[in-house]
Amino acid sequence: MKRLTIEAVVFDLLTALLDSWSVWNRAAGSEADGLRWRRAYLELTYGCGAYRPYEDLVREAAEVAGVPVSAAEALAAHWNTLRPWPEGPAVLGDLSARGIPLGVVTNCSIILGRQAAERVGVPFSAVVTSEETGYYKPQPQSYRAALDQLGTDPARTLFVAGSPADIPGAAGVGMPVFWHNRAGLPFVADTARPLLIADTLHPLRELV
Repeated sequence: MKRLTIEAVVFDLLTALLDSWSVWNRAAGSEADGLRWRRAYLELTYGCGAYRPYEDLVREAAEVAGVPVSAAEALAAHWNTLRPWPEGPAVLGDLSARGIPLGVVTNCSIILGRQAAERVGVPFSAVVTSEETGYYKPQPQSYRAALDQLGTDPARTLFVAGSPADIPGAAGVGMPVFWHNRAGLPFVADTARPLLIADTLHPLRELV
């Protein structure tokens, strides 16, 4: 694996770094309901573009998915149980120890985004939420905001995607992309191509 010349690494927060799926499933009451609810939420998010309150989208998605609306309140109540993927803190700690600035971008509110970032257990030089930028990913504003906060060149700022939509989103502003495909989703060939696809964060140690 060829090591890249990288100034900083930016992560999708809620999928690439945190196991948010388990929290959604628990709030919904089952894995099947959680998956259906999350898919409905992603369709609403990607479709609206400009920011609408995250909590409203989560509630609307529950209605669309046929999940009790009370699940939205349960999600907020369980938010501080978010956990990083097992290897995450050590891998990010190694990057930070080498002096590589780290950032995260997330499609949620300022309050929930800050709380989620703290759950990773590693300090970030940039934490960008869609509420701040006014747009949801994969619109370019959030990726650009992270680059502005870090003061780095897009071509030398690696983006670690957690979902397929982040691949063309980050690539569209000039960032190389590593897809942390934890769920083993199929790669759609007509999207921008990531440098690497893996089901773990471990390859970052060799890539950066």
